[in-house]
Amino acid sequence: MNHLLIIGCGNMGGAMLAGWLAAGEAPARFSVLDPALPEAPEGVELYRDAASVPGTHDTVLLGFKPQQLGALGPGLQELTAGRTVCSLLAGITRAQLAASFPRAAAHIRVMPNLAARINKSPVILAEQGLDADKRAAAFALFDQLGSAVWLEDEAQFDLVTALAGSGPGFVYRFIDALAGAAIDLGLDEATAARLALATVEGAAALAAASDVSPATLADRVASPGGMTREGLNVLDEGEALCRLLTDTLRATADKGAALSKAS
Repeated sequence: MNHLLIIGCGNMGGAMLAGWLAAGEAPARFSVLDPALPEAPEGVELYRDAASVPGTHDTVLLGFKPQQLGALGPGLQELTAGRTVCSLLAGITRAQLAASFPRAAAHIRVMPNLAARINKSPVILAEQGLDADKRAAAFALFDQLGSAVWLEDEAQFDLVTALAGSGPGFVYRFIDALAGAAIDLGLDEATAARLALATVEGAAALAAASDVSPATLADRVASPGGMTREGLNVLDEGEALCRLLTDTLRATADKGAALSKAS
C-alpha cells in the first residue's frame, strides 16, 4: 500500500486523510479523485475525473455513497484493476465488491468513524484476497487512525458498523440530551452545554484508561442511597437504557442490510 487513491473525499474520507497526515504520513502517498472537493490538503494531488488519474496508485479507497456504486462502478474499472480496493460503502459486502470490481487484486471492507481525524477511531476491517504481507500492511495503515480490528465473520459487519461507525452519532445525541435535560430543569444553555460535553469527555477518557469495566466505574460513582444512585435507578429500571440502545443498534444494523440488498 504505497499510494492510496481516495475516490470521493467527503466527510469520512476527508477525516481519514486528515488522520493519516496528522500521523505523519507523507502527503505524496495519497491522491484524491473528487469532482466536487474544493481543494485537497497541501501535497495531495486532486483529480476531477477518472481519465486524468495517472494510475500510479496501488490501492483505492471508495468514499462515495453506497447508492452510487451501480452508477460509478463501471467507470472505475481501469482505476481498480490489479489494485486493492478498500470500501467505506455501508452495507456493501465483499461479494458485492468483488462483483463490482472483478479485476481488483483484493477487496477490503473498512468502517471507521469521524474520530479518525484525531486518530481516535475504531476501524473495522474485513478482507478477501490479501496475502500475509499485504494484510499486515493494510492493518498498519488503518491502525494509524485509532485502533484497527480484523473482523473474520462478515455477517457481523452491519452490527459492528452500527456500534463503532454510527455510535458517535448516538453519543453526540446523548450529550445534547444531557444538556437539554439540565436546561429543562433550569440551567442556562451555555453552562449546560459546556458541562455536559466536559462530563462525557472526562468519563470516556477515564473509562479508556481504567483497568475496570464502565459498569464498575458507574458503581464507584454511585454511593448507596446517594444522588448518583438515584439517577442510575431511573436508567436501570426495566433495563430502559439497555433496551433503548438495543433497539437503536438493531435499526441501524438492519438499515445496513437493506442497503446491501438495494445495491
